[in-house]
Amino acid sequence: MTYEEQTKITKAIIKSAVMMLEYGAESKLIEKTAQRLGQALGVDSVEISLIPSAIVLSTLTNKKTQSVTTTRRAHHKPINMSIVCDVQQVCIDTEKNHFDVDYVIDALRQIQPNYYNPWLIVFMIGLSCGSISILQGGDLNAFFITFFASSIAMFVRQLLARQKMILFIAFGITAFVATLIASISYVYPITTTPQIVLASCVVLLFPGFPFVNSFLDAVKGYLSMGWGRWMQASLLTFATSIGIIFAMSIANIKGW
Repeated sequence: MTYEEQTKITKAIIKSAVMMLEYGAESKLIEKTAQRLGQALGVDSVEISLIPSAIVLSTLTNKKTQSVTTTRRAHHKPINMSIVCDVQQVCIDTEKNHFDVDYVIDALRQIQPNYYNPWLIVFMIGLSCGSISILQGGDLNAFFITFFASSIAMFVRQLLARQKMILFIAFGITAFVATLIASISYVYPITTTPQIVLASCVVLLFPGFPFVNSFLDAVKGYLSMGWGRWMQASLLTFATSIGIIFAMSIANIKGW
């Protein structure tokens, strides 16, 4: 294998790894997929190093005497497991059908996220948060207030995402809006369970996926990735808490 061919293969492999990292795949899956794709394309070995914001990847060929190393920065994007599955499917197809690197590059280029209708997301978020309030013992009025507060909050979050607002600030603003609207249940005696409304309307902001991935990465030996993802999730939780506290202060709500 020539150096130019190996360089092209290396770029294709790291492209797939970066896509998986950006859209929320766990570290072990990223490493295994990159190694399998490298073997399918004819390199002897693929060595990869992951941090939350970048990937360093090396390929070895010609009995591991020829090496190509490259680095790519990973940008934050919304979690999307369909993208991760599509990248894995490219790897599987390459293994089964012995496709070349040109196929991999073209296939990766064609992978695009399929977004749901934003109004459908707003409705489903409101419905899910309202259902949680019912499960926690809230009454029917609590359901409707939670539905309204969380739906408006999700709409605000989508607006902030379109404006490319910093994620931590967006979480704080969204939590502020949701809590401020839900505080109506304290100001007016609409429901007998206002505390459940306040708790349920911000469930949409809980960063469950980063927390789960941070735990999985740490258990499987990727301590830097686990620590980075845990810190990101913790900062998002902190930003959410600040937004809730500000809204409760404005509404003069004591305790929760």
